[in-house]
Amino acid sequence: MTDTELGPTGEICFDLPSPYEPHPCGLLHLPRFIAKIRKHLADDLPKSYQKNFCRGFDRFLCMHLGIDPQQVVEAVREAGDDEIELDRLLGEFFPEELNVAAWNREVTHKGQTEAGREFLSESLTNMGCADMIGTIDCVCDMIDFDEGRIPGFSDQRRKEWEAAR
Repeated sequence: MTDTELGPTGEICFDLPSPYEPHPCGLLHLPRFIAKIRKHLADDLPKSYQKNFCRGFDRFLCMHLGIDPQQVVEAVREAGDDEIELDRLLGEFFPEELNVAAWNREVTHKGQTEAGREFLSESLTNMGCADMIGTIDCVCDMIDFDEGRIPGFSDQRRKEWEAAR
């Protein structure tokens, strides 16, 4: 079994970090964005993830920081797998004050407006999981549900992927 499996939402990348995983600087979603960039640079980011690459949470995070997503892409490209160099490069253009608490609160509440709840309901229905409406109450949970970190959708395939690693 590979790092991606075909699911109703397209290929699922089980090897991406949860959006709840913080970067050492404290920002949620940043490790996931960096991992998606690495997959993109290796031409290994599935189409199902490409549509929101440098958009969605990636762009929201960059807007919060007052930077362009392409700056992060270029830093990851330049640093390769060297985490220390990547942190140095990010430090060159990240603002001095990251406002970590504000970002983390914002990102974990995405999907809790009326429009957000409609999006989650529609997505869960399209996934064949309408019974999860009201249980999955934010986009971070939806991502974790889709990628098998919350049981009920692709968790069995995730277990098989983990066992095969």
